[in-house]
Amino acid sequence: GSAAHGPGLADPAQQHKPGGFLQQQEPLRPPRTAPPGAGNAEHLRQTRIPTSSQDKISVPDSGPAMAKPQVAVAPVVISKLSANAPEFYPSGYNPNFAESPFEDGCDGYLTLTEYVQDFLNHLTEQPGCFETEIEQFAETLNGWVTTDEALQELVELIYQQATSVPNFSYMGARLCNYLSHHLTINPQSGNFRQLLLQRCRTEYENRDQAAKGDEITRKQFHAFVLFLAELYLNLEIKGTKGQVTRAEVLQAGLGELLNALFSNPVDNNLICAVKLLKLTGSVLEDAWKEKGKNEMDEMIQRIENVVLDANCSRDVKQMLLKLVELRSSNWGRVHATSPYREATPENDPNYFMNEPTFYTSDGVPFTAADPDYQEKYQELLEREDLFPDYEENGTDLSGAGDPYFDDIDDEMDPEIEEAYEKFCLESEHKRKQ
Repeated sequence: GSAAHGPGLADPAQQHKPGGFLQQQEPLRPPRTAPPGAGNAEHLRQTRIPTSSQDKISVPDSGPAMAKPQVAVAPVVISKLSANAPEFYPSGYNPNFAESPFEDGCDGYLTLTEYVQDFLNHLTEQPGCFETEIEQFAETLNGWVTTDEALQELVELIYQQATSVPNFSYMGARLCNYLSHHLTINPQSGNFRQLLLQRCRTEYENRDQAAKGDEITRKQFHAFVLFLAELYLNLEIKGTKGQVTRAEVLQAGLGELLNALFSNPVDNNLICAVKLLKLTGSVLEDAWKEKGKNEMDEMIQRIENVVLDANCSRDVKQMLLKLVELRSSNWGRVHATSPYREATPENDPNYFMNEPTFYTSDGVPFTAADPDYQEKYQELLEREDLFPDYEENGTDLSGAGDPYFDDIDDEMDPEIEEAYEKFCLESEHKRKQ
């Protein structure tokens, strides 16, 4: 007898052990025409030992069927895969993607910090959830943020996330804009927007030292600069008459931040300035022009001076030149199209572009644009119109059922008829010239 080697699969060594001419046969491979899944399942069923016979492996008796010659088959590798194996999840997969833990508010959270930080991390990983979950988040905060200290804590958490997590500055600015309009707490120390701007001012006042600082200090400063730029674009302030404006204090602040960056023209400061201007340049220039200021011209002049004088890398200088080029094209904005005017030879230089070209007997090409050949050109053009489907040798190029000949007797629709009459009048006018 042989010992059992597990509840599911027979030991492969047992099947290859020599034991007389009636040794146990290998299971046959499934036919090639069978579906892949069915073949594998059948193979596993053939190699599985019944539970009741785990301690014994019965050898088939020598019946008539065994006397038939056996077809040699290649050895079958027994799969070690199990249908009962735990379900596989790729790394980073979130099985609770569709079930947001924030739909039930702050249940299960002990502190405001824990709840807010989890929501910020959730938005960082799944920014598409903003629209569907921000309303519930704001409602929960309104029930929890009831003191000045709690509001200060909320502002600090959002500020830190927006300035320390890459690519969260835009989402952080959107979040700040929503909360500034939907948080009900309004203490004497200031509402959410006022406390947020005060927190930004603390960092803003250290701009010159930060721009001159070490690499870590500058990196933190650059994150703050880009977050402030996103706030300028996304933070909406509603006036007394319902009009929506941007925070002018941020507009002035961005100008001073640019000055600090260009005053210390190391590579990463210049790269930050380029990012800032690509993000807000068009909006800043429009706002400055409304006030009659030419600050953007001065900024571009500083960039050109940096390109000429600063010891920055070649790649950074190329970035600065590309920025100057972008500004010269109105920041990539498309100009409004000019009013429609009917094309004529006088106002459209491409008027004759699609006209055919003919040749004189001497081989000299001429078109409708050549004044010396206008009369001859019109004569040739009319001749071409009369026989559009005949080559010079008279060969008929129109096949049976050609739409030109089938519809030749049909009346023209009014639009085509009007265009044709206009063409005739223009042709007559050209002849008289």
